Amino acid sequence: MKVGIDSRAAIWYRGTGMGTYTYQLIRNIYLIDKKNEYHFFLPNEKFQGTDPLTSGVFQSIAQNTDAFWETVIAQETITPDAIDIYHVPQNGIGLPPKKDYPTVVTVHDLIPYVLPEVAGPGYLKIFQKEMPRILEETDHVITVSEHSKKDLMTVMGVPEKMISVIYEAPESTYKPIKREVAKARIKNKYGIKGRFILYIGGFNPRKNIKGLIQAYHKIYKDLKTPCQLVILGKPSRDYPSLIKLVESLDLEEWVLFPGFIPMQDLPFFYNAGDLFAYPSFYEGFGLPPIEALACGTPTIVSNVSSLPEVVGDAALLVNPHDLLALAGAMHRVLTEPVLEQELRKKGLRRAESFSWTKTAAQTIKVYQEVLGC
Repeated sequence: MKVGIDSRAAIWYRGTGMGTYTYQLIRNIYLIDKKNEYHFFLPNEKFQGTDPLTSGVFQSIAQNTDAFWETVIAQETITPDAIDIYHVPQNGIGLPPKKDYPTVVTVHDLIPYVLPEVAGPGYLKIFQKEMPRILEETDHVITVSEHSKKDLMTVMGVPEKMISVIYEAPESTYKPIKREVAKARIKNKYGIKGRFILYIGGFNPRKNIKGLIQAYHKIYKDLKTPCQLVILGKPSRDYPSLIKLVESLDLEEWVLFPGFIPMQDLPFFYNAGDLFAYPSFYEGFGLPPIEALACGTPTIVSNVSSLPEVVGDAALLVNPHDLLALAGAMHRVLTEPVLEQELRKKGLRRAESFSWTKTAAQTIKVYQEVLGC
């Protein structure tokens, strides 16, 4: 079996959910499957920090990574004798318009259809234009949660037999670290000391960071031991409105925005945090919560979309539209040691049920089923 995988997102979007998925999928497929032949479709850039992915590569045309979604469709011809099956992991965007081989696409979510107002204009345009064609022409769809499977069936009319649910997983770097070590790292490198609530996951409005800040404002004065709110991420178009909100609530000393954090430091933030809060309105899977659980960090997530499915009983679930409920849940975790320890233990157990090795093995099985081998 000769498999081609569009692997560009593993380089250009490493650190995002889609980039992490692509990176870990191709890495683990390569590590566990020595029988089949894999061709990784990459840009004309060195795949730094990844040892096995050095051969069998389709080279892409030069593309502007800032306009990835506008230029993502490859112009090269991938001949049928080069591969037996082709996989496009980034929501199928980039599926060649003409193909003579079976294809598999991974559709992570249908945000441009479910919440079009929060999608970037370039991504929204190409997604809504291309997705009907992609779903009509592909041979099989992988998605990352039962919730996304339901959306594919109800919103896009994809037959259930065409969909496989294969979960994502935390990367191996997300694991428990001695809290004193993690806190010392965060203090020395970023100047953050003491207790803090952590948020990681981007600044898109669907992430509900405004709601998180407003809920935090309701409890921060009631905590016997001071606890800041730390919001990580590279500033985006929605960042200025968050700064204005923080200023209007007089929280400048309490809500911190350290900016972009290198991936190697994120496990230290998770382990140093006293609580991870993720009140998102919609997720196809939601990697940050499972990363937090893998570090043993007490976690609160929304009770909507895929998040209850992902965390199980290992996190507190709240209505993301109910700021009082969110505030109350945060206050409970920060003031009830028994609950805190219970969540730490449950989180570690829950995270153990996910692995990228399992993801890769199940994906290979899909290839085989599509090809009938």
